[in-house]
Amino acid sequence: MEKPQKFLSFNLGVRDTAVISLEQITEVLQISLGDICGVPQMSSYILGVYNWRDEMLWLVDLDEMLGYPPLSQTANMLVKMMAIVLEENGKYLGLLVRQLMDIEWLYTHQMKAPSAELFSPSISPFLQGYFINDDEKMMFNLDAEAIIHSPVWTGHN
Repeated sequence: MEKPQKFLSFNLGVRDTAVISLEQITEVLQISLGDICGVPQMSSYILGVYNWRDEMLWLVDLDEMLGYPPLSQTANMLVKMMAIVLEENGKYLGLLVRQLMDIEWLYTHQMKAPSAELFSPSISPFLQGYFINDDEKMMFNLDAEAIIHSPVWTGHN
């Protein structure tokens, strides 16, 4: 009998909800925008690096990376933002998100496969699938590994 797994849910864009498996999350932290060191000549959604545990942590505007309006364009661009730190084989990446929501207990066998008709090409490569929650809302299950290994990082970490 499959046990439910824990996922962290958060807002993506204004209306959408995404989840990432807690197993892939190292830490969740609050970051002040003033503490982010910008890096020239990077994609606009790569906000820069942050000193985290004496390591350089790259920070990404996840909304913009996945084709949503950038967080900086939202009226309530906060001075402090939440970052989800992903880790995979010793590589770390910080995803800045609009708002954290909850810990969800989900059964992975209930995950539906992502289809090209449902999702934009900018988000499809980073999806493992999606869940339908109790309110009949879709929750995108993001693939932390795919985000960490995205071609945009080649030569940057």
